[in-house]
Amino acid sequence: MVAVAVAAFLSALAGIDARATYGARVTADEPQYLITAISLGEDASLDVSDELAEERFLPFHEIQLNPQTIELDDEGRRVSPHDPLLPLLLALPMLVGGWVGAKLALAVCAGAVAALTLRLAVDRLGAPLGVAAAVVGAFAMAPPLSVYGVQVYPAMPAAFCVLAGALAVTTPTPSGGAGRAGVGLGRTGVDPADVVTVLAVVALPWLSVKYVPLAAVLALAGLWRSWQADGRVPRGTIAAYGLAGVSYLALHRWLYGGWTVYAAGDHFVNGEFLVVGYAPNYPGRSRRLIGLLVDRNFGLIAWNPAFLALPPALVWLARSGRRGRYVLLGVFAASWITATWIAFTMHGWWWPGRQVVPVLPIVVAAVAAAVGRHRPALMAVLAGCALGIVSWLILAWEASTDRRTLIVDFDGTANPWYQLWRRVLPDHQRMAAADIALTVVWVVLVLAAMVVTARRLRATGQSATSEESEPEATEGSALVG
Repeated sequence: MVAVAVAAFLSALAGIDARATYGARVTADEPQYLITAISLGEDASLDVSDELAEERFLPFHEIQLNPQTIELDDEGRRVSPHDPLLPLLLALPMLVGGWVGAKLALAVCAGAVAALTLRLAVDRLGAPLGVAAAVVGAFAMAPPLSVYGVQVYPAMPAAFCVLAGALAVTTPTPSGGAGRAGVGLGRTGVDPADVVTVLAVVALPWLSVKYVPLAAVLALAGLWRSWQADGRVPRGTIAAYGLAGVSYLALHRWLYGGWTVYAAGDHFVNGEFLVVGYAPNYPGRSRRLIGLLVDRNFGLIAWNPAFLALPPALVWLARSGRRGRYVLLGVFAASWITATWIAFTMHGWWWPGRQVVPVLPIVVAAVAAAVGRHRPALMAVLAGCALGIVSWLILAWEASTDRRTLIVDFDGTANPWYQLWRRVLPDHQRMAAADIALTVVWVVLVLAAMVVTARRLRATGQSATSEESEPEATEGSALVG
């Protein structure tokens, strides 16, 4: 765990001086989080009006900053329209080390995410330790996980919460409820797994409202775990969730003037829920189901080909018989669905993969377990990650030397591999006839890989694997197809 954490931390550090745009070290929502962190660290207040007036953003955003917020009262109070937990986490690092300190803190978080991913792969999914360490370390050093170790967004802290919650709700309960520790009333003790679950569930919406679906899946899984332990409804846990929900809504009404932070945003003066879109075309957004994976610029495999293992790994996970597989699949589905139909766009002013980063460690753990005892599949995954790591290091160097930036023109990188590889990927921003044809081809390939995986698992009796059994030697062979 320490080894993969250090690998993830060092890989993230490669981009600590990379410029987001030619006019700023950080851009879009990133300076908003840092400005709020300054305000919390110095004034213990979310009001950023004085920081904006004093241009405290200039050390990391050398040009004028779009405040993104409106005056909320006659005194000119301004609150950044972004949930406050990330700025709160960065307040001390920002106070001590400025924007460098904030990015270092996120890099440390990336290391913690890698460590928990290894724990999930080995303890819950049965991956061999050495293989899991290699796979998790490789994915952690490659995009997008390495990038979001220094991009100032809540994606990496959210990934930590998802992993902590997933490990907690998949912790075996004492048999027959003896010594059962719940947060519920009338218990004789407190189960640490229940406490971790509640903390993860409560934290996720405060990182971003778009993580509510992920929190809901973990909350339901935690309640089900409690019910399985002794057949009783954990009333204390339910009360904690109820109090957290009411507090979240009440505090948002008080601090932001609406049910979400978007009520304080200057882009949503006609209604905070316009953040979903002014006239959402949900059938059109459906192409993101595959685009999040294969899009030429914003798809996962464009920058890390090892994510080609994502679809078959999910099939493996569904048929593995491992404890908690449905929870993991549920959290992944909640994130992918949100990124597909709820998010305003997948082609935003950010590095690719932002919408699904919180659940990618689940995929990584599943891949590690699926290829655990099949060397060709393992080598293919590691080779894909190696290409991803090279892509990241080249772009980090370019963005640190003013040749390219992480946001504006990352697709213009001089990396020869990416410039060749992108030719077989569809451009979902353009969607010309050739892009539609490429999309169809990739849909067929992905579905074929999933079908082949399911058939091979069925042939090897994978579906009969019990929760407690060790994975069979043939489990990884399904990914070869």
